[in-house]
Amino acid sequence: MIKEKILELKKKRNAIILAHNYCVGEVQDIADFAGDSLGLSKQAAQTDADVIVFCGVHFMAETAKILSPQKTVLIPDSSAGCPMADMITATELVEFKAKYPDAVVVCYVNSSAEVKALSDYCCTSGNAVELVANIEQDKQILFVPDRNLGSYVKEMTGRDIVLWQGYCPIHEVITDKKISTVKQEHPEARVLAHPECPETSRHLADELLSTAQMLDYIGNSDADEFVIATESGIIHAIEKRSPDKKFYKASSDVCVDMKKITLEKVLKSLEDMQHEVVVDLEVAKKAKLSLDRMLEVLPVASEKKSN
Repeated sequence: MIKEKILELKKKRNAIILAHNYCVGEVQDIADFAGDSLGLSKQAAQTDADVIVFCGVHFMAETAKILSPQKTVLIPDSSAGCPMADMITATELVEFKAKYPDAVVVCYVNSSAEVKALSDYCCTSGNAVELVANIEQDKQILFVPDRNLGSYVKEMTGRDIVLWQGYCPIHEVITDKKISTVKQEHPEARVLAHPECPETSRHLADELLSTAQMLDYIGNSDADEFVIATESGIIHAIEKRSPDKKFYKASSDVCVDMKKITLEKVLKSLEDMQHEVVVDLEVAKKAKLSLDRMLEVLPVASEKKSN
């Protein structure tokens, strides 16, 4: 019954429902599109929907608003935030930049609109290496907020990168010990890890991939078994796309904020048009510049690789 009500209201509001890969399965299933944060925001911008219901965390809904300023963006639970994004504020970034006045700022898409507005480039986990490699070689780079993704980029590019010490609490606890234990139990499985994992864990991976890349890789791989080193919500999407393959979680820790989004909250959000996400127009304009610069540097890569 609740699904029928959602679909009825969605039609009435001319709304589109987006769900991140880490949301609970039933929310992913009701969505028009399920995927990674930037990919979903870009998808929404290309539709004629008047309303975007973003089933994810706050920075994702903000990004949708930045790319679709004329649309109404709702988030079903206004308290669904991102601990990593909260690890750097606009004030802290201003102070960080002051210490390195000639540096270029690259911010991970997992950041607030205000932080994006103060950055030169935005990046995703899938395109960060390529983007940084294409920045002027003589430029020092400040990478915010994720130290793990930043250290991976530094390792792969050899660039002079100063890291902000933020991190994703869920990926931070996907340790090398946890991966090794699961790998020992399933020696034939290929290890797929997200670049937000710590360095010691990344070095145990056969492939380092964003959530979108994981889905594509598994679908195209000849392998039948995989150890998945990222938030376990993605297993639902993987099993739907590749039902004949086997998957083993490197960790059972979940993003509590992602799991706050339920069907009941989606319905309530559509019924009352509640929890609208608003971004200051000047901030949105500047934040969009950092996203546009990413697309200018990597127009093809950015279409295929996301958070």
